[in-house]
Order: sequence, then C-alpha cells, then structure tokens
Amino acid sequence: MTVSIAASGAAARAIDTVVPQLVADLVASGITAQDPGLWGPAAESEASKRLGWTEAVSVSRPLVAEITALREQLAADGVDHVVLAGMGGSSLAPEVITRTYGVPLTVLDSTDPGQVRAAVGHDLERTVLVVSSKSGSTLETDSQRRVYEQAFRDAGIDPASRIVVVTDPGSSLDDLAHDAGYRVFTADPDVGGRFSALTAFGLVPSGLAGADIDELLDEADAISVLLAVDTDENPGLVLGAALATLDPAVAKIGIVPDGTHIVGFGDWVEQLLAESTGKDGKGLLPVVLTPDSPEVTAGLADLQIVRIVGSREDERHVAEGEVEIDGTLGGQFLVWEYAVAVAGRLIGINPFDQPDVEAAKAAARGLLDDGPAPTEPAFTEGGTAVRATAGLAVGTTIAEAVTGLLAGLDATGYLAVQAYVDRTANRDLESLRDAFAARSGRPVTFGYGPRFLHSTGQYHKGGPANGVFLQIVADEAEDLAIPGRSFTFGRLIQAQAAGDASVLAQHGRPVLTLTTSDVAAATAALRAAVSL
Repeated sequence: MTVSIAASGAAARAIDTVVPQLVADLVASGITAQDPGLWGPAAESEASKRLGWTEAVSVSRPLVAEITALREQLAADGVDHVVLAGMGGSSLAPEVITRTYGVPLTVLDSTDPGQVRAAVGHDLERTVLVVSSKSGSTLETDSQRRVYEQAFRDAGIDPASRIVVVTDPGSSLDDLAHDAGYRVFTADPDVGGRFSALTAFGLVPSGLAGADIDELLDEADAISVLLAVDTDENPGLVLGAALATLDPAVAKIGIVPDGTHIVGFGDWVEQLLAESTGKDGKGLLPVVLTPDSPEVTAGLADLQIVRIVGSREDERHVAEGEVEIDGTLGGQFLVWEYAVAVAGRLIGINPFDQPDVEAAKAAARGLLDDGPAPTEPAFTEGGTAVRATAGLAVGTTIAEAVTGLLAGLDATGYLAVQAYVDRTANRDLESLRDAFAARSGRPVTFGYGPRFLHSTGQYHKGGPANGVFLQIVADEAEDLAIPGRSFTFGRLIQAQAAGDASVLAQHGRPVLTLTTSDVAAATAALRAAVSL
C-alpha cells in the first residue's frame, strides 16, 4: 500500500502552484542524495550531518535479526516487560509503533516521582530497560537509568542482564554502557532525533516489545522510490506544499488522526513539525485534535486541517480547505519526514536545528545547582498556589487568573496547556484541552512536562510570539531520590517547570503557573473556571 494525499481549497491551490517548482528545482532527488545546500548557506553545515534518515531503511535492515534474537533470549529468561527510558525522538516513535501494533511498552518519559516510582515498582523481575539517548547526556534518561540500576541491584538482579542501550557511537552513554557490560545498539549519528523513527531508536524498543519491525521497514521501503523521484505525484512534495500553505508567522496545523489504523500518530508528528519549523519567528504549530475537537469545525483562517485516515478512494469528498493523507505507518513516517524537510525549504528555515531547546535545559540546571528561587504566589486557592509572569493580571481566584490569561490571546494566538504531573494517573487533565478551545475560540495544545520540552518546546520560544501558557505543576507529597545525585526527581521536575517558565518570560510569553498538591482538585477548579 502506498501513501496517497488529497486536498481542497487553499491547500489544493498551493499544491498545484508549488509542487511543479519543487520538481523543477530537483528537491526530492536532492533530499535523497543528501544535498545540504537545499536550505540555504546558513543551514548547510547542520544539514550536512542530518540527512542520514533518507537511507534509514537499508541501514536498519541488519538490526531486525539482532533485535529479534535478543527478544527471544530475554523471553527464554522470563523477561517480557519492556520499559523505555527516553525523551522526544527517542520515545515518541516507539510509542506510536507499539500502540499501532497493539503490543505493550511502558514509556518512561517523565521525571514526576510518582510516575517513575510506579514504573520501577511494576514487574521488576520480568523487566528489561531500554535506555535511549542520542546525545547520551539527556538528564531525564540518565536519572531514570540510575534509579533502575539501583532497583535491579536491590532485587539481586545484575543490571547488565536487564539494561539495553541505544545511543550514538562515541557518546558518553556509549562509553558508560560498554564499561558496565550493557547490550548496546548504536544508531547513525547523521540522523537527528526527531527523524529517527526508522533507526535503532525507533526499532529496538518496538521490536523488543513485539512489534513487527520488519513489516514496518517494508512499508517505508515501498514508498521510498516514489519519494526520491522529482514528480508531481511525489507525496513528500505534495504534503510539504500543503503544510506550507499558510503564512508561517501565524500557521497552525490541525492533526486529526482517525485513531484506528495508526494510534497516537499525532504526538510523533507534533515533535517533527514543531521542533523542525518553529524558529526565527516562524513555524508550523501542530495542534493534535480529535474529529470532535472544537477547532475542526471552527473555520479558523490560521489553522490547516490535516486528517490521517485509514484508506481513501478517489471519489471520496475532502472537506473544503482540508487535507487527507492515508497509508501505512512505515510509509507515513518517511513521507512526513520528507514533507517537513520540504516545508522547511518553503518557509525559509533550517529544519534540522533546534536553537532554543537548550535554553530551558540550562535554566533548569541552574535552578538545580543554585536551588529554586523562592517566589511568593499571587494567591492560593484550595491548596493550589497561583503565580504569573510580570504583567499578567491574575485577580484573586483561579477563574479570574484563567480569564486574565485568555485575554492575552489575539486573533492568531494559541494556548499551550503544560501539565507537569504523572501522566499515567491524571489523564482527566487532557479533557481540559477541548474545554479551553471551546472557551477561547482559538487552537489549544496540551503537553505533559518535561516530555513536551523535547518536542514543542522549541516552537514555544523560537516560533511566532503569539502563545499564552498555562502550567499545572504537581507538588508530590512523596519524593524519590536519584542515586548518585544531589537532587531528587521532585526537585528536578519543579526546576524544569520553573526553568521553562523563566525562559518563556524572557521571550515575552505570558505564563500562568498553578502548583498543586491535589491535581484532581486543580483540574476541577480549572474545569469550573473555563466553563464560566
């Protein structure tokens, strides 16, 4: 099965206008040939070492047998519970792969002490931990590795028999893993994290969990020849043109998966789009929606709806102004990677760097080193402390604070709801997204911290300055130590939230922070506030 795309309205007109020029400029064959000059002189240095994903299928084929053999060996030893410690590109692709194939994988991409404790305490005797980090120095992943190592030792289990590492060759994690005797899979260093779905980062945890990664590569391979050819039918060029239809100073992409044949795809696309395009004051803000979300039928001029569908026929009507794309998971991975590279060229940005991601990390590290700067809340309501950046009117109640935050939204703005909580225990928070969208009439994104810092965090600082931000930060009653560190998981996640808020404020973005010891009560208070 190939990937097909249909569009109507402005997107269809953009495809008809733009794709022939992309074909004439030999963009598709240039990407496949790994031509770093396609995005201009300023991007050439970075692009020259970030295009290895175009040959990921052939490079990754030998991994299939190795991963399958390791899975069978672990199963023979009674080890069949796979936990993935990874952030951003190291976790988002495995999550959608395993959910789509219907196989269990515990994704640990949080520093919330409750979520980490629950993961470590579940079926440790049957657990293999995949530690996945491209740089090898990811703070969250390092912390998760440390607590699992200690838990294995405390249970009388040799960590070397239960920890598998995926990283770039020569990274600090690569060195540590070899010294510790861990099984190591190295990935192509010329592939950026968000483009790594079809590399060891996507395949190792997914294959160990039981997904058919050979089939996944077959699906990508089936579309790869068409993606390499300079033709009007190339789906990477067509989708790239459709994504770049709107003005990048205000553009938002509403991702509407049907949720049946590919599960959770929007979260993977979210990072690929936001981190690749959100910079230099431009960008494509991904807004992950359901078919019933308020934005879908709102007719917003700055929102391009893209539906991920299971199958489509030529005679099927595409709603006015929308785009539909169908195809297999492996094919979709590769098509979207090409499309985002194409959209970056059309927008005029380097799609392979992430210049603003490090700022929040540095701010968090500074707070860990120096201790959090104590700030008095503007007020406290029902155990929830309310703080805000300078200039944001919060009143004296949560309802008034929400009204003050939403008042900062203009006709091209968006709200980002950021939940620094245990995402396995507080799913009810996600339903607030639709409620805020209905109240504000504007697109609303929802992300769990620190997960989103490795995804949409780049767009928040580097993209258009039209967002307002709501942080919900859990103040866990029971903390968890990080072996070998002077700080705890609780202190780490608090520093990550505070660090991101400070960097957003430095970029002129308004931030409302609710710190609570009772997430359920805070959720109820927000639901009441947004319904007024």
